[in-house]
Amino acid sequence: MRPFSASLPMALLLAREATMRRFRPSLAQHGLTEQQWRVLRALASADQPIEVSVLAERTALLAPSVTRIVARLADDGMIRRDTVVGDARRSTLALTTRGRRLVTRIAPQSEATYAEIEAAFGADRLAALLDELDDLTVMLDAVDDAREAS
Repeated sequence: MRPFSASLPMALLLAREATMRRFRPSLAQHGLTEQQWRVLRALASADQPIEVSVLAERTALLAPSVTRIVARLADDGMIRRDTVVGDARRSTLALTTRGRRLVTRIAPQSEATYAEIEAAFGADRLAALLDELDDLTVMLDAVDDAREAS
């Protein structure tokens, strides 16, 4: 077995924790959990309303967790849920005006945190890291898809 210090899952978790320590104070200031923020960010970046299953995939959250988070954010007036025409079992989700305003209020703090990270780590290095992580995700997903197909 490779050394613990060379564990990819642990390295990713440690980097995530170091990163989120910088974002959490801003989220807490607005009464949001990390998971709620992920849902709001995903909906803010969507071109159109999206289904819960798509939202779960985009936010790396389990569908039951997304359902609970969405219910809370809908109760708070941040998210609108609409039934899919022709299939009452499915619904799409979108930000309300109130939800968009909240994302807009948090955005400058989020960008300031990104600026801090870029200043310390380097903008080019951060961009390259994000590209590499995206490549890793795409490749591992393709391997999983190939396994499932065989």
